[in-house]
Amino acid sequence: MTSNNQTFVLGVGMTQFIKPRRTRDYPELGFEAGVKAMLDAQITYDDVETGIACYCHGDSCYGQRVFYQFGMTSIPIFNTNNACATGSTGLFLARTMIQRGAADCVLVVGFEQMRPGSIKTVWDDRPHPVAPLQSLMEKEFGTHASPRNTQFFGNAGTEYMQRYGAQKEDFAEIARISHEHSTRNPYAQFRTEYSLDGIMDSTQIHGPLTKLQCSPTSDGAAAAVLVSENFLKSRPHLRSQAILIAGQAMRTDTTSVYSGSAIDMVGFQMSQQAARAALAEARATPKDIKVCELHDCFSANEMVLLDALGFSEPGKAHEMVRRGDITYGGNGLIINPSGGLISKGHPLGATGLAQCAELVWQLRGWANNRLAPQVDIALQHNLGLGGAVVVTVYKRADGGIATPISNEEVGRSSYAGYNPAVEARYITPQQSDQVRSKNHRHDHVFLDTAANLSARI
Repeated sequence: MTSNNQTFVLGVGMTQFIKPRRTRDYPELGFEAGVKAMLDAQITYDDVETGIACYCHGDSCYGQRVFYQFGMTSIPIFNTNNACATGSTGLFLARTMIQRGAADCVLVVGFEQMRPGSIKTVWDDRPHPVAPLQSLMEKEFGTHASPRNTQFFGNAGTEYMQRYGAQKEDFAEIARISHEHSTRNPYAQFRTEYSLDGIMDSTQIHGPLTKLQCSPTSDGAAAAVLVSENFLKSRPHLRSQAILIAGQAMRTDTTSVYSGSAIDMVGFQMSQQAARAALAEARATPKDIKVCELHDCFSANEMVLLDALGFSEPGKAHEMVRRGDITYGGNGLIINPSGGLISKGHPLGATGLAQCAELVWQLRGWANNRLAPQVDIALQHNLGLGGAVVVTVYKRADGGIATPISNEEVGRSSYAGYNPAVEARYITPQQSDQVRSKNHRHDHVFLDTAANLSARI
């Protein structure tokens, strides 16, 4: 193994994102996503050299609870928590390991089991990590009854209107497009199309934001298998489905977060810096990007990010939205074909990996019911207040352009036996047995999950 290895996403998988009602617990969710990713990569858990678990709401070693179901091979398992950027932080760690020659095959699984309603802290007996930022927000913009995160992003939306002339309708149009996109994503928590008036008339939350412009709390999981060039060379028949991580950058807040600007408070500068660094490594510009999954936890954040990521001229993101340049039939850039966080859902630890899965399916040509045209390069943006951001640029390993591949052809070539980009299924006992460790499994830790999955089938 050598330093600076190229890194590829060889397999992805995810569960449906659902309302947090304790209908599925995290060990089952994480297991399903991980099995799907390994099936997609055509590997077994015995091939995995390191495991990375991504979650925010849970105790220590939840990762082991999920990964031990695949096998107990004694590999290192890391547990990560980096707010809403947790899933992509796992991707960043996996790529770093592979680049530095520490592993050839890493399995990253993100999962979350949340409580209904707006996000609330569990650890209310100690200082909260965003307490300094919250105190500044309340000093600058007053104290309100709406949820804290909604205030941060709603204030940013209000500031964008005041600075640049955007209207409330522009934010609602972003949400309308996200909801329309989600109708074609079988994994989305919400798959209902709404009119612009319907979105604007939904419950007012804060600033320009109404309820249908806010991401919901969700349960769900997603996973990815990352491999080195050497690993891929030993499996040349899989090169056409391997997706290169051509550029990637992780950043945390700059001092600008305390400037008093609501837009700066939600990580504008760290997003801008991460995007510029990732694109530079990939030798690309914002104009080269054909499809993007960005962190639209609220419609206001998407508006701000169109500027920060360089897709619009400064202060002109609302004009881009009005022209229809973030959806099909626009200028060639599709934003959040999955429906984004607003419609797909936002199980915190899974979000960054679900974004990865969508872009992998786009670049392979598997997302044939929502495929962006002429896709050869894609960008992922995943943000967490507190704060962290990861931007990842993907290209096809063969350097080509994605063309639609029929569901039948995908089903013939994949271990899953169907096209997972357009159909969400539960895994079967046979599929889980196919990828679990052959010699280092123990069914005691797996019994509840096996029974739950069998009951669903």
